[in-house]
Amino acid sequence: MQSKICRSRLSLFIKRQPGHCENRGLKREDKSGVMRDFVRHCRHSGWIMTVACAILLGALPLGAQDYPTKPIEVVVGYAPGGGTDMVSRAIADVAAKYLGRPLVVNNKPGATGIIGSQYVYNSKPDGYTLLVAGGSETVSVPHFKSLPFNPITDFDPIIRIMVERIGFYVRTDSPWKTMKDFIADAKQNPEKYTYATAGVGGMHHATVLVTEKRTGIRLTHVPHKGGAETLTALAGGHVSVAMASPNEAYALVQGGRVRCLAITALERSPTEPNAPTMRELGYDVYIDNQKGFVFPKGVPQPIRQKLHDAVKKAYDDPQFKANADKLQLELSYLNGEDFRKAMKAMYDQIGESVKK
Repeated sequence: MQSKICRSRLSLFIKRQPGHCENRGLKREDKSGVMRDFVRHCRHSGWIMTVACAILLGALPLGAQDYPTKPIEVVVGYAPGGGTDMVSRAIADVAAKYLGRPLVVNNKPGATGIIGSQYVYNSKPDGYTLLVAGGSETVSVPHFKSLPFNPITDFDPIIRIMVERIGFYVRTDSPWKTMKDFIADAKQNPEKYTYATAGVGGMHHATVLVTEKRTGIRLTHVPHKGGAETLTALAGGHVSVAMASPNEAYALVQGGRVRCLAITALERSPTEPNAPTMRELGYDVYIDNQKGFVFPKGVPQPIRQKLHDAVKKAYDDPQFKANADKLQLELSYLNGEDFRKAMKAMYDQIGESVKK
């Protein structure tokens, strides 16, 4: 209420300034001068509370107080049904009640997440367009192709929501019972066996390239548009192996159609407790797939903070926790700055591995 009174009085004061009717478009320096005159006017008029409001308005951009005033677009750079899509919809449904406006998920698949990333990069930095980032589009693809933007420095991280493990999946009737069985066979048959991923240059692709270099095997890549498609290809017998996250593969695993040979995380996945990590097996392969929200560079800090706080409340909400459990999502919160550091660390690690 006080901020509304303050804006009303400030607007009235500006209208009374000489030349206002002739020049309604004040420059930045003109606005600063008007604000100083306004504060002096308030002091002499005894408007103590209004002066406090004016100081507040100087620190908080007009519009940030009422944010959001319309739906927020959440861009997912992958097809519906994959892990990125699932966590985006789960958190968006709950966050809406804390923001007072809906978060609308918009899938823009293609180029391993880059089409969605570029769309957000080119959007207006007003707080109404979010990107779900931290995965292939952020830390892997840039090592394979030239981009018109920097995925680390041209976006402002808001919050990390989860971390996906990456697994090597085969059909249940596959002759390979363990990851070591598969590697031994692949060494004897270079390029004979095929593997499906969510796209060229993605983290799943990078994981296999690193595995090839660390184990001496050579496989044939069959890229797809998303995690759901890779598992469909595997279940249908069209590829030998599929790279997928445990939550993406959960339904097929429970249905007895596929199984996991190994995962690439530092620790075993709660969703795949019987699948060993690559490091347990003696292979130096470690990659995690992070998921969180980022804004295009330039969104005011008060808006970024307000969005973070609302999404964190949604993250802690029992409704979201229950939905995440049903979807087998492995939650892992980080604030914006820590999320940036984690992405940079994975970006550097993948870059070093791919170049070796």
